[in-house]
Amino acid sequence: MPKAVKSSAQDLQELKPKHDNLVGIDSDGCVFDSMSIKQKKCFHGLIASHWNLQQIEHLVRECAEFVNLYSRWRGQNRFVALLTSFDFLRKRPEAIRSGLEIPTLESLRRFIESGKTLSNDVLREEAERNKDPELMSLLEWSLAVNAEVAKNVKHLPPFGWALKSLARIHEQSDAICVSQTPTEALVREWKGSNIAHYVEIIAGQELGTKAEHLSMATQNRYERGRVLMIGDADGDRKAANEANTLFYPINPGHEDTSWHRFHDEAYDKFLAGKFAGHYATMVSDEFEALLPAIPPWKRKVE
Repeated sequence: MPKAVKSSAQDLQELKPKHDNLVGIDSDGCVFDSMSIKQKKCFHGLIASHWNLQQIEHLVRECAEFVNLYSRWRGQNRFVALLTSFDFLRKRPEAIRSGLEIPTLESLRRFIESGKTLSNDVLREEAERNKDPELMSLLEWSLAVNAEVAKNVKHLPPFGWALKSLARIHEQSDAICVSQTPTEALVREWKGSNIAHYVEIIAGQELGTKAEHLSMATQNRYERGRVLMIGDADGDRKAANEANTLFYPINPGHEDTSWHRFHDEAYDKFLAGKFAGHYATMVSDEFEALLPAIPPWKRKVE
């Protein structure tokens, strides 16, 4: 009988090392080729319909796709990404000419700036405590997204070289899944692909930020240079920096190639203590070049 999946903050805090090193691994867009389908099929259409923006749905999708898939904001928490997408949308001349009201989501902005955990459960608590209709509306949208993901995103296999790499990591490192996806979806996807046994713990958005996941799992357990974060978004790199860990990027659009290089080269460098320095800078620079800050509609004008 398979062992139960560990996925609580207590599990992170009480992690018992089996090795002298740990690898944190993002999920969506990193292990699974799930970013595009989740965003385009589940998130973006529901943004347009929930806020009555179907008239300019093509602009909503352009902004949301840039933020969530093709920019330095890729991989952010869904609430942060939604706010960023609307900030871009409000500045589009075509959106302004439409006469439609583009939400400013000031309650969401305050919620994000509060430093509270950005999860559905905490959002519900805030909405009920403040009797805030905007936050309750956001919760309705977020729950609808979860339902769409559960309905439409099924049985996506891991990238081929990710699967081979997970098997290697499991043999020589402690490993945890580090994600801003709801834990329920993570557990379903990792168990459904029969890879949950490759990690000690699956940490989702309910447990805080990715940096907090890494800090809870590593505090006073591993020496400097013995923890590596693998991710496909700049937020993963920032989380690694904040938690004082190394970072290996899975380059968007080149995921299996990145995993192949990790399997054959980067992981050995990490285990041998030769990852930091020139090599880490090289792979980070390649990654950064793929994640612009200026959206394509502005680049065309400029």
